[in-house]
Amino acid sequence: MPNQSSESGFILLKFSDAQEVQILYFVMFLVIYLTALMGNFLIITAVVLDRNLHNPMHFFLMNLSILDIGTICVIIPKAMVNCLLSIRTISYVGCATQVFFFVFLAGADFALLTVMAYDRYVAICKPLHYEMIMNKRACVQMASSAWVAGVLNSIMHTWNLFSFTFCGDNVVDLFFCEVPQLLKLSCLDTYIKELCMILFSFCLILSCFILIVASYIQILCAVLRIPSEQGRHKAFSTCIPHLIVVSLFVFSVTFAYLKPSSHIPSVLDLIVGVIYSVVPPTMNPIIYSMRNKEILAGLRKLAHCLFFTEHHLPILHR
Repeated sequence: MPNQSSESGFILLKFSDAQEVQILYFVMFLVIYLTALMGNFLIITAVVLDRNLHNPMHFFLMNLSILDIGTICVIIPKAMVNCLLSIRTISYVGCATQVFFFVFLAGADFALLTVMAYDRYVAICKPLHYEMIMNKRACVQMASSAWVAGVLNSIMHTWNLFSFTFCGDNVVDLFFCEVPQLLKLSCLDTYIKELCMILFSFCLILSCFILIVASYIQILCAVLRIPSEQGRHKAFSTCIPHLIVVSLFVFSVTFAYLKPSSHIPSVLDLIVGVIYSVVPPTMNPIIYSMRNKEILAGLRKLAHCLFFTEHHLPILHR
């Protein structure tokens, strides 16, 4: 059969036939979108302007916020347009672009979380050598490696996926183009290519996960050797936001991809799609802001400079 999707594009999931419900979904996506943008932009601005936040941990956090903004912008605007105007179609090129950037940003996100785990390991287990190991050049190289890993992972997935022939039904049972959903639409035997994609992703995710677990095992051993309870609490409290963010990312993605697949879209599919694609980028700045005293202090300084001084964008001092 001919590759019909390359000519007609794809049809995304329609949330409801009722206009009122469509508007409700639009408002929900708009609130999530604005919350994510505002939270991540505030963190980026605070890290850039506050000299107290010019350190490796917050440099990586700024990169994480940039990736989260990208993830939100790849998915939510199209979903909002679909809800408001009842437009369900997305072009072949548009779908391929959405897949590329979503896989790239998600892969880079997890690779960066791995780098942040190593940063916490060095800070707690090798505090005397922290500035030497986590120097500016090393931080830039590690952050760049996370971005490059995301790009390579995305190129492999996108190239493999869109080399398939799509035919017949071109309905994607989700509100954005996703690799597993698009694989269902292929009219060829995709077993070998699917296996290669799964193995590549599994190796990337497993290696990152092993490095994160190994880092926290070393951190836990080092924290337990600290004699004072206050010292142990202070050391481990710097890791709590990162642990929460990693857990949210891993559990949401694992649940989404290990959930039994169905050819009939359900409310559960929609909820799972929102949880693993939209919730982590929205919650990350909230988690770091609530648990990180330095970020909170930087945000308070930023708010004071914006609303209570004449000069709105100074470099914040102590």
